[in-house]
Amino acid sequence: MKIDILTVLPELLESPFQHSILKRAKDKGLLEVRVHHLRQWAVNEYGQVDDYQYGGGAGMVMMPEPLANAIEALSKEAPYDEVIYMTPDGARLNQRISNQLSLKENLLIICGHYKGIDQRIRDQYVTKEISIGDYVLSGGELAAAVLVDSIGRLIPGVLNDETSALFDSFQDDLLAPPVYTRPADFRGAKVPEILLSGDPKKIDDWRHEQSVQRTQERRPDLLQP
Repeated sequence: MKIDILTVLPELLESPFQHSILKRAKDKGLLEVRVHHLRQWAVNEYGQVDDYQYGGGAGMVMMPEPLANAIEALSKEAPYDEVIYMTPDGARLNQRISNQLSLKENLLIICGHYKGIDQRIRDQYVTKEISIGDYVLSGGELAAAVLVDSIGRLIPGVLNDETSALFDSFQDDLLAPPVYTRPADFRGAKVPEILLSGDPKKIDDWRHEQSVQRTQERRPDLLQP
């Protein structure tokens, strides 16, 4: 999979992809993440990519010309399956969206900044708009990193345990059950006996029951039809 990211602050994305699971994915050749500085396509020698908004109001808007030129230039290498804009008014990111995107070959992510991007880019180029929550960040870079992480770990071969991602929270609209490790008795708090039983069927049933119970308590909305 190849993911391109357009941003005015590429420095914010240097670290997230150089460690842990995403680094492993890149080292295995399963995921390529390329971060592109939007100012490469600036409208003038001063690197301008934003301007005042029509109609007045505080805050600058990212201009359409640099974004259009960048998208068109990068698209010549290979067509994008999705052009994604990270924005607070987009669809709320969930596991289903991450699962769907993990099956794609080429993605482009646009990181908004200032007051956002010119609506004409959203109308003419963007195919999917995604939010990571009902709050506003200074820019879309951190949101893009979250999205890439949620997608990258799902690519077959990235995780050492191929079944690990299948049991994450939200994969089946349930929260993950509680997990335990050694010691079996920590300051008087003991691991549930069922997990020490060695009976896979009973353990699976217990974990499912715990997932349902935790979901009912913490996220009952996930159980709504």
